[in-house]
Amino acid sequence: MNAYQDSSLSPEERANDLLSRLTLKEKVGQLNQHLYGFDCYHRSGNTVSLSDSFKQEVERFGGIGLLYGLYRADPWSKKNDQNGIEGQAAIDAYNQIQTYILSHSRFGIPTLICEECPHGHQALGGYLLPVNLGMGCTWDPAKVREAFSVCADQLAEKHVDFALISMLDILRDPRWGRSEECYSEDPFLASQFAAAATRGMLDGGIEVVAKHFCAQGVTTGGINASAAPIGERELREIHLPAAKAAVEAGAKGVMAAYNEIDGIPCHANRRLLQQVLREEFGFDGIVMADGRAVDRLNTLVATGEEAAALALSSGVDVSLWDHAFTTLETAAEKGLIDLARIDEAVFRVLKLKFERGLFEHPLIKAHSPTVTRFYTHPQTLDLARESAVLLKNRQNILPFTADDTRIAVIGPLADDVYAQLGDYTPEQKPGETVTLLEGCKRIAPPGTRISEVTSPFPAAEEDQAKYYRMALSAAERSDKILLVLGGSSSRFENLVFADNGAVLSKTENSEFVSLTDCGEGVDLADISLPDWQLCLLEKLKNTGKPIVTVILAGRPYAIRRVSEQSDALLYAFYPGPAGGIALAELIWGLRSPAGRLSVSLPNVPGQIPVFYNRKASYAAKYSDAPEPPLYPFGYGMSYSPVSLSDFTLSAPCATISQLRENGVTVSFTIRNNGTTETTAVPQIYLRDVLASVVPRVRELKAFTRVVLSPGESTRVEETLPLDAFLVWNQNMEHLAEPGAFDIIVYEGTQDHWKGRFEILNSIS
Repeated sequence: MNAYQDSSLSPEERANDLLSRLTLKEKVGQLNQHLYGFDCYHRSGNTVSLSDSFKQEVERFGGIGLLYGLYRADPWSKKNDQNGIEGQAAIDAYNQIQTYILSHSRFGIPTLICEECPHGHQALGGYLLPVNLGMGCTWDPAKVREAFSVCADQLAEKHVDFALISMLDILRDPRWGRSEECYSEDPFLASQFAAAATRGMLDGGIEVVAKHFCAQGVTTGGINASAAPIGERELREIHLPAAKAAVEAGAKGVMAAYNEIDGIPCHANRRLLQQVLREEFGFDGIVMADGRAVDRLNTLVATGEEAAALALSSGVDVSLWDHAFTTLETAAEKGLIDLARIDEAVFRVLKLKFERGLFEHPLIKAHSPTVTRFYTHPQTLDLARESAVLLKNRQNILPFTADDTRIAVIGPLADDVYAQLGDYTPEQKPGETVTLLEGCKRIAPPGTRISEVTSPFPAAEEDQAKYYRMALSAAERSDKILLVLGGSSSRFENLVFADNGAVLSKTENSEFVSLTDCGEGVDLADISLPDWQLCLLEKLKNTGKPIVTVILAGRPYAIRRVSEQSDALLYAFYPGPAGGIALAELIWGLRSPAGRLSVSLPNVPGQIPVFYNRKASYAAKYSDAPEPPLYPFGYGMSYSPVSLSDFTLSAPCATISQLRENGVTVSFTIRNNGTTETTAVPQIYLRDVLASVVPRVRELKAFTRVVLSPGESTRVEETLPLDAFLVWNQNMEHLAEPGAFDIIVYEGTQDHWKGRFEILNSIS
């Protein structure tokens, strides 16, 4: 028995032994993830067969290191219910693929299976969650961890090894089409969710590729994959904390980002990938390229061999679809890459395969796949309930009561399932989702009459006039209007895709106005709602009937006009397959809104950026617009008012050593003064009064969720550790500086308290 075959040895020992036996070509094969997994099979009826392109790739390198997207299904992959794989077909496809790879590898090296799971598994029957911005609005990392563990259980049944999860991008410009993939504009909140998602996957035995590293969410003008116009301090204060949190939570994979930072693409940034990620953060897993990203290094080098060598030497271990990495053997023969660096990357891949037990258990055993839907696993419904944010509720128009017997539900988004699901979404079958219209019909009290105008909005002007007339007619017959506005990241329209799955363009001459205005490749210069939606709102406002507006969104919109003309306003970042139930429950008062904004909403597009934690060196006001934002980060109303009182600090001051040992504890009493159960989300912010560098106006440092029955009160204690007070000083040292800090407690719609705490320059 060879050492690599001995399961009693450590993964490191086995990997080193196997590595020593591989040829250069076989090593290069272990670093390649060149294939689209969904192109590796054909399905006809119940029969699955392997594609010639797959077989040729296996034979070309004597195996395959990693295989991306075997189970992926969406319009880009062209896999659907007719030709995609689910249930037994998925098991058959996996076993055939793994068996073929094993039999065509000299040493029987299995492949690692990597799947997209940004907000649930992007596969037929995949368990889906609200998008990341929606999950961020829950301020409930524990619930997110639980939900991702359900995704992990589903992935584990299919022998998936890595889940690719968007969790590192911080939303700084809402024009960016991938806004929905960010948890927040705030690094502390985003870090909590990055850690939660990672741990949830690990709970189910699935490794994580955390993406994207780093600073992709800042963009230039909101354009995808554009340069990040930031310096070192902004990088460290805002964009690196989530990555550090994911690594500390156990992520074994990190995906490099498309963008450049100060002229250096992330895939060629040795300082970022080696010094920061590995040396500072202690990361020992694999760095994966983003789709076709290594080929894009042609702005720095002339050939594919040079691009592959540059990326590998900079710290990228494995490829994704690019051509360049397939030329690594030639690059090595030309002396462009150190062979030791190839061995280092191959070792990491092999070690992971041994750690996951693939050599002992490479195939899926026969079993009946578990049905995983929102009605069997309610975690996604729970997240949807917590994620919707109540922004306005004039004269308590919400919740609807039994007296509201005639409701007009208006707007095509009200009955559009893909407007609830976001990008990276597979085809949905009947019964797998509930739209808002369907949710209203389920939840409304008996005797409620619902008039609906939810057909797609027509492109022809004469048909648009008819649509407006139908909406007005339904409104006139109603007691209240439920108007659903917003946009969609649906790919189930006539779209043209790039080779990495991003949208290139929309096709013309559609019979209906496209709702697709978000997702990868759909960056906007103007984040206002479409004119036809604003026109519809204004016409309905003229009826004099109360209007409850629900906005379904993948990004923050500039919604001042909508807010002014709506009597109540609910904002829901794509709430997932059960979003229609969750929203209907909130509208009819079965539950009280608990969401708090994870990102600020601007008054007008020209105010961007409006993130709350701006530097204190400038004002945030234009002379021709109200002071931004319209609704700030952390904002959210409920049906039951709460009060906060009796604030105390454990100490008014402390030395750095005392702070390191005990922190400082903020305590207060919170009470539900209403008649229904409510959830409060008190948030604790710091402001450095004087610092060696310009501080931010405030920074989130702690938060909690408190569920209170009517009349109930409880004491809340939150301890701020020394880490909460650290600053990156002029020498780029992460230190606590003596001086004064304002501690601010915010909940709902306002600051409730501000206290002063001082770090002393004395060790006594």
